[in-house]
Amino acid sequence: MKFHWFNLMPYPYLPDDFRQNHRSVWVDVDSRLYDPVKGHRIYHDYLDLLEFAAELGFDGIGVNEHHANAYGLMPSPALMAATLARRTRDVSIVLLGMSIALYNPPTRVAEEMAMLDVISGGRLIAGFPVGTSMDTNYAFGANPATLRERYQENHDLIIRAWTDPDVFPWNGKFNKLRYVNIWPRPIQKPHPPIWIPGGGSIETWDFCAERGYNYSYLSFSGFKRAAQLMNGFHDRVAELGLPFNPYQASFAQQIIVAESEAEAEESYFPHAKYFFERCLHIYPGFADAPGYRTEATILAGLKAQVGGVSSGGAVGKSFRQCVDEGFLIAGTPDQVTEQMEHLITSLRVGHVFCLLHIGDMPREKCEKSTRLFAEKVMPRLRHLWQGYEDRWSPKPLPAQLMAEPRPIRQPVQA
Repeated sequence: MKFHWFNLMPYPYLPDDFRQNHRSVWVDVDSRLYDPVKGHRIYHDYLDLLEFAAELGFDGIGVNEHHANAYGLMPSPALMAATLARRTRDVSIVLLGMSIALYNPPTRVAEEMAMLDVISGGRLIAGFPVGTSMDTNYAFGANPATLRERYQENHDLIIRAWTDPDVFPWNGKFNKLRYVNIWPRPIQKPHPPIWIPGGGSIETWDFCAERGYNYSYLSFSGFKRAAQLMNGFHDRVAELGLPFNPYQASFAQQIIVAESEAEAEESYFPHAKYFFERCLHIYPGFADAPGYRTEATILAGLKAQVGGVSSGGAVGKSFRQCVDEGFLIAGTPDQVTEQMEHLITSLRVGHVFCLLHIGDMPREKCEKSTRLFAEKVMPRLRHLWQGYEDRWSPKPLPAQLMAEPRPIRQPVQA
């Protein structure tokens, strides 16, 4: 079983009346609410937490891409991945990912991810999300009717740029390039493992199953509501005649580990309420632009995941309700271990994105919860899925070939 420490990097200083006086945390959120001086400290705290998780033995540390929002302060996840690649040694760098339909030309993604794979010594996981409607259609103005077609072409161009050693032309519908010849080229062959984040589109099942990619369901509705999507993916893999492997699936879950259940509720739950009530406060009109969801997904009754949570979900629910309904996995190490085992076996996932930083949680408090999870929960779950081969994790260089960056030294006094 593999565990990845994932940081959404939310803005932790939204006002108490944010939900009442602002219609959305995304797209048209008031930029006057952002303080760049506080932002300087926030970024360093968040990067410290990711590095801390690497030191504690998590299998991967993860970042992603969002725009024009206070939900996640990472418009350029490659910048975050680059500093993490430099400051860590043996942990996967999970770039989940770059919204490839937004890049023109997409060879920029191929180049930047190749750079990251080389800097990290072959530790990159390459995430190819379609992107939320808020990011793609509203913040970036992409046409929702052609978004997925553009995504498909950009994906094909990136893969060929990574795998074809010869200079080649590309004459696509959306990209016209006379010379495609990326430098540098990734260490991992034929390319870094590809994970596809999904939020509720059934087309993503076929896309992952047919290409052998990892399907990563990012949900804030809790693992109990995720069964429909995850079982749908596994069923689709079986329908295509492909073997079941739990490592082909991953799931993101909000987690709180404390010394006691009372501490989890009294000390940690307010930060979860901040996240559910402010960071997921999204105007429904931004969550699902006309044409963003395909006809097949609409007929299946699947809604845009983030937008659906913003209009209800965990808002107003008690700590006990959030735990019972799966929005949170929370409690003592024993309680969290039991809940995590239920999540892993019921969803049949071999990778879990552990969202141990939630909302406006301060760094010291998050470090305590993270340490408890790493030391008292992870070891008791490692045995799950023994006998299956994980073909979706990176294959880095041998230790003897890894570069050793110059140690950080104190400034020399004149």
